[in-house]
Amino acid sequence: MGGVEGRRVSEELKPYGYFGLCAVGGMLSAGTTHLAITPLDVLKVNMQVHPVKYNSIYSCFTTLLREQGPSALWRGWAGKFFGYGVQGGCRFGLYEYFKSLYSNILVDHNRSVIFFVSSASAEVFANIALCPFEAVKVQVQAQPHFAKGLLDGFPKLFASEGLLGFYRGLVPLWGRNLPFSIVMFSTFEHSVDFLYRKVVQKRKQDCSKIQQLGVTCLAGYAAGSIGSFISNPADNIVASLYNKRADSLMLVVKKIGLFNLFTRSLPIRIMLVGPAITLQWLFYDAIKVLSGLPTSGEVTTDIRVDGAAA
Repeated sequence: MGGVEGRRVSEELKPYGYFGLCAVGGMLSAGTTHLAITPLDVLKVNMQVHPVKYNSIYSCFTTLLREQGPSALWRGWAGKFFGYGVQGGCRFGLYEYFKSLYSNILVDHNRSVIFFVSSASAEVFANIALCPFEAVKVQVQAQPHFAKGLLDGFPKLFASEGLLGFYRGLVPLWGRNLPFSIVMFSTFEHSVDFLYRKVVQKRKQDCSKIQQLGVTCLAGYAAGSIGSFISNPADNIVASLYNKRADSLMLVVKKIGLFNLFTRSLPIRIMLVGPAITLQWLFYDAIKVLSGLPTSGEVTTDIRVDGAAA
């Protein structure tokens, strides 16, 4: 059974253990990939918060090494690993859950609507979980004397700002990650569909696991690159708010400038996010494959060997 009807039946048959596995896979894949790219994230945050001092990737890298030593490039690693691990668990696990739920509720809507509402719903909760970790991480990376990491950063931030300090950037974080997540999941799903129908021209189940993971990598890179451009303005706002470069969202926008919101740190963000999202999808789908599950993404129609739709 193919098409929309086949998808609805398969969604109804998914047990809750499936969503739990997706959450664990998302947690492991997101946590490890964000840990691996911590040095690039340190450069990005410092370029956003101190744009005059660090006006290029090279100057930021060499200045940090000279003034703070190699260890500066790994500041905030714990916030990256645990914070984005928690976010990844919620993002992927809840996305699969909401996609299953909305596929049965929004039966008269097209797939893009289901991808949109599923990713948005999941990201709301994912960012509530991420926000305290992000608040500490950004200050640890951009203010060397603030704290060494999560263990001393959490109590210090709570003592100085209370609970509000952990969620100062929640709205801008939603502003950054909601569009990113919506674009990322939608681009991934549509890219997988396009690649199987137009490039591979074979049904997913007829492809080897290596071929399926290859499709995952290509779709993941497209999803990460496009999502990073869409979410870059809010990413600059988050960094400025957490480091108190301005007291309100409007003041941040005025101080940075509309053009700079889109362009500041964009090259390094694309370098950072594109490969990171690719690795996340690869690790996530590898975990699913090792657990006996198919890779992520849906194909709208079955495909015969000759390329004709079934």
